[in-house]
Amino acid sequence: MIVPNKEPKKPRSPEKPASSKKRAKPKKSRATSVPIPVDTSSAPLELINPDAAGIDVHSDMHMVCVPADRDDNPVRQFGANTVDLAAIAAWLKRCRVTTVALESTGVYWIPLFELLESEGFHVDLIEPGQLSRCGARPKTDVLDAQWIQRLHSYGLLRASFRPPDSVLALRAFVRMRQMQVRYAASHVQHMQKALEQMNVKLAEVVRDITGLTGLSIIDAILAGERDPSKLAKLRHERCHHSEQQIALALEGTWRREHLFELRQARELYRFHHQQITECDQQIQAELAQFSNRAGKKTRAATPRKCGRKRNNLRFDAKGPLFRALGVDLTLIEGIEETTAMVILAEIGPDVSRFPTEKHFASWLRLCPPQNESNNTKKRRGRRKATSRATVALRLAARAVGKTNTPLGLFYRRIRSRIGGLGAVKATAHKLACLVYRMLKYGEEYVRQSMEEYEAKIKANIFKVLERKAAAMGFRLSPLSTK
Repeated sequence: MIVPNKEPKKPRSPEKPASSKKRAKPKKSRATSVPIPVDTSSAPLELINPDAAGIDVHSDMHMVCVPADRDDNPVRQFGANTVDLAAIAAWLKRCRVTTVALESTGVYWIPLFELLESEGFHVDLIEPGQLSRCGARPKTDVLDAQWIQRLHSYGLLRASFRPPDSVLALRAFVRMRQMQVRYAASHVQHMQKALEQMNVKLAEVVRDITGLTGLSIIDAILAGERDPSKLAKLRHERCHHSEQQIALALEGTWRREHLFELRQARELYRFHHQQITECDQQIQAELAQFSNRAGKKTRAATPRKCGRKRNNLRFDAKGPLFRALGVDLTLIEGIEETTAMVILAEIGPDVSRFPTEKHFASWLRLCPPQNESNNTKKRRGRRKATSRATVALRLAARAVGKTNTPLGLFYRRIRSRIGGLGAVKATAHKLACLVYRMLKYGEEYVRQSMEEYEAKIKANIFKVLERKAAAMGFRLSPLSTK
């Protein structure tokens, strides 16, 4: 074996002791020193709302503060009963207050907000986080009310979005309907649990136990039928499993306590669907009271994208939604009648409160958060979206990701780069921008073909490659077709 000659290592100089860690080289700063003019004059803040009041809201009392020159006792405590709310409005009128900033605490602010608005005050609903971000201070109810009044008088508080009164009633009915759907879904799980405890494998032979076959078999069991062959004859003709397979799965123990649990869950499931039907009747009545924003425009008849689902609206809502919104949002891929109803109930037909579609998407928390310091972007956690409109758009984005459409191709392309959560957010952002443009400009949605979208993607890829080649000193040229 031939061993290459190696030069012996030079002994380390005793003057330079060994160090276990490498010395970090100082980073060269790329920033250039630019003189910044400093204004040494202490200019006071400009008073924007001189007739402003602030109210700290609680469940059993409200702390109200008016300008110090309007009353000898500018901070007063009132109760939360209806007579106390009327006393607040009367005192604010005597103090010549025109605008009020109200802290949004739970649902306790709603009666006071509605009363003050009916009395002619301009009321701004303030998120509590804005108050805590304006500097450290002692925390008492009196100081809170004074702090709200002071910030509001200087115009430093930003009012939360609240739709007009014509939309609030529809919002209440739609939210109640969503709650009833969640309650009904929980009792589906209770029925599955009771069946499994009796070793009745109904969920394994039918896709949905609340479908036609599943509910027919459950009702027959509760009526006293125990013969598996007779229960299997209730199978719908489109069911994938045969009668023999279903009969084999319906051999149960039929214990009395589990049958009682199944009966309770079935009755509660039926009750909540009756409540959903009543909510749909109220929603239909509210939609009829909206003004016709469509004018003489007619809605194009579109085929149903899929079969009617159990939790869908119990009436044809496309026509009333088109008249209330002025456009047909269901033309957008992924947006069904239920999603369009949530958008109308949570936002309303007018989006003029948001200057641009970027503001609209940011309010929906469908934009990446910005956290930059010294030209360095820092990581931040995802902002949790609490708006029901955001949740509806994210669900629509998941649904459109499975379709063979340009939006579906966009979803899958983004998912391959940043994963499923990022693709859902990016697609929901695109859906929000489409909704904003349609509601603001009143134009119909024009679907893009797959050929046009693929050609656009290829053109963008070619531009990127051409720019990279030019940076490296090359030039792209097409291959000969010969």
